Amino acid sequence: MTGTARGFRLYSTDPFSKLFETFEGDVSIIEMLFSTSLVALILSPRLLRIQNTKRQSTICELTFPTMILAVRLNRKRLVVVLEDQIYLYDISNMNLLATIESAPNNHAICALSPSSESNYLAYPVSKKVASPTYELPPHAPPNANRPAPTSGDVMLYDATKLEQVNIIEAHATPLSHIALNNDGTLLATASEKGTIIRVFSVPEAQKLYQFRRGSMPSRIYSMSFNTTSTLLCVSSATETVHVFRLSAQTARPSSAVSASPPTSPAGISRSSRDRSLSPSSEDQGESNYLGQSEAGNGPRPQKNPTFMSVLRRTSQNIGGSVAAAVGGYMPSAVTEIWEPQRDFAWVKIPRSTSGASSIKTVVAMSSNGPQVMVVTSEGNYFVFNIDLESGGEGTMVKQYSLVEDNSRLGRSNGDD
Repeated sequence: MTGTARGFRLYSTDPFSKLFETFEGDVSIIEMLFSTSLVALILSPRLLRIQNTKRQSTICELTFPTMILAVRLNRKRLVVVLEDQIYLYDISNMNLLATIESAPNNHAICALSPSSESNYLAYPVSKKVASPTYELPPHAPPNANRPAPTSGDVMLYDATKLEQVNIIEAHATPLSHIALNNDGTLLATASEKGTIIRVFSVPEAQKLYQFRRGSMPSRIYSMSFNTTSTLLCVSSATETVHVFRLSAQTARPSSAVSASPPTSPAGISRSSRDRSLSPSSEDQGESNYLGQSEAGNGPRPQKNPTFMSVLRRTSQNIGGSVAAAVGGYMPSAVTEIWEPQRDFAWVKIPRSTSGASSIKTVVAMSSNGPQVMVVTSEGNYFVFNIDLESGGEGTMVKQYSLVEDNSRLGRSNGDD
C-alpha cells in the first residue's frame, strides 16, 4: 500500500498487480490492518481517518492536538504516535483506552505486536536527567524546562492490560529503530549509530542476539523478522540490506556466563572471517554501558595476565577462529565487543538514478519462500532470492515501479 499526493494505491505483491486506487487528497501516512479492508489514513497533519476500502466508507475521524507521526494497528488496538504522546484505542469501538506521555520522538519510533495474545507496545524512554548542554529554542519561555533527551532504553507496555511491563536497556545512544516479531516475543533494536543490532526476549527483556551491521555509522530505516522468527532483515541509509540468522547456536542470553571456552569455532561463518573484527566506538561505549547494567556496582573482574600475554602474542595474526576460542575467557563487558555476529546473507539495492545520496527503504521477508522484498522512497519495488544454506549475496529476480505519471493519474480520475 502506497500513499500519494492524490490518494493511495493497494498492490498485491505475488503476483504483482494494482488492486485498488482512490483519489481522496494528499495521503501522508497510511496503515492497513493486515490484509483486511480496514485502513488508517492521515490526510492532514492532525486528522486521522479510519476507512473501509471494500465498502468505500469512512468509519470515523479523529483530530489530535499536534501532528500525527505514525499509526500502528493490530486486531485489538490502534496506536497513534505524536511527538511526545501515544494514544491507545480499542479498535473494535474506537474508545480511547490510554494516553501515554513519551520521550521526544520526532522519528516516530514505536512498535506494536501483530499478535493479539502477546499484545505489547514498545517505545523509547526518556533519560532521567536532561542534558546540561541542551539549549532551549529562542521562542521558549524564560523559565521553560529542558526536555529530557531520548535514551537507548525501550519501554515495554502491555496493550491489553494497559500497564508498563519492563524496560529494556538496549543501547547507550538514542534509538533509531525498533521492531517486534509476529508473535510479540522478540524485539529488535538499533541505535542512531546503526552499527550494532540487538534482539531481546519479550517481555523478559533478556538479550538473545547481537549482530554487527557494519563498522561505519548509518541510520537504520527498517527491520523485519520473517514469519518463523529465524531471520532478521535490516536496511539502512546504505545500499546494502543485511539478513541475520536467529538460531539456538547464535543466541547468547545476557544472563548466561560461559564457564569454559568454546570447543569449536564452527559457528563463525565464512563472511564473518572475511570481514574486520575491529570494534567501533559504539561497541566500546555500549559494552561498558551494558556491562555496568548487568554487573551492577560490584568490582570489575581482574585481568588474567597469562591470557593477556597470549593475546598480545597473537594480536598481529588473529583470526575469527582465535577470537571465538578466547572469547570464552573474557569478562562479559569485554565479550560485548567480540561477540557480534555478521550477516549470513545480504542484497544490494541498485543505485539511485536521481543522484540522491541515500534512499529510505522498507524491507520484509516473503512468507512464501527465501526472498527479501524492498520498497524504496523513490517508488521502486525489488524482490531478491537468498540462499538459506550458503548465504552470501542474494540475486534480484523482480523489479517494479510504484510511480505513475500524472497523465495516467488524471485519466484514472476521469479528468479527461
